[in-house]
Amino acid sequence: MTAQIGQPAPEFEVQAYHRDKDNTDGQFSTIKLSDYSGKWVCLFFYPLDFTFVCPTEIVAFNDALGEFEDRECVVLTGSTDSAYSHKGWCDSHGDLAKLKYPMLADTNHNLSRAYGVLHPEKGIAYRGIFLIDPHGVLRYVAVHDLSVGRNVEEILRVLDALQTDKLCPCNWKKGEETIN
Repeated sequence: MTAQIGQPAPEFEVQAYHRDKDNTDGQFSTIKLSDYSGKWVCLFFYPLDFTFVCPTEIVAFNDALGEFEDRECVVLTGSTDSAYSHKGWCDSHGDLAKLKYPMLADTNHNLSRAYGVLHPEKGIAYRGIFLIDPHGVLRYVAVHDLSVGRNVEEILRVLDALQTDKLCPCNWKKGEETIN
């Protein structure tokens, strides 16, 4: 069964790579979705390490990390590459060397399959993004084709709308009236 809006997000336990606080090296750890119980989670997938569109997205989410943290939302990213590949990419790419959130390794494809973003022939993930509420319920899903990057501002707008727990009209932005 794949991830569906309004249902519990698929639990996972995967190896991850995370740069240390000084961004000089990193560490490998095991991360579970349940580690973030009580917080919002923004989980996004990208196709492959050492590619061209992917780092633009990863850096954009990193640049907006404070915005997510202000909303009590953690950011996680993942691909079907290994944690060692993630480390190598971060070590070799100036902008990724500053990464402040974990990169999940989905080498067995179980995570991308559970979230419904696995490209079966290529064995890579589509650009899926998922917002999971503090109770572990999947509240937002968007999947982009391999060649199209996402808009971080739109993800923040949707997160703001979901956090109101009210009806929000088209193009609603934080601070605007909701529908009664």
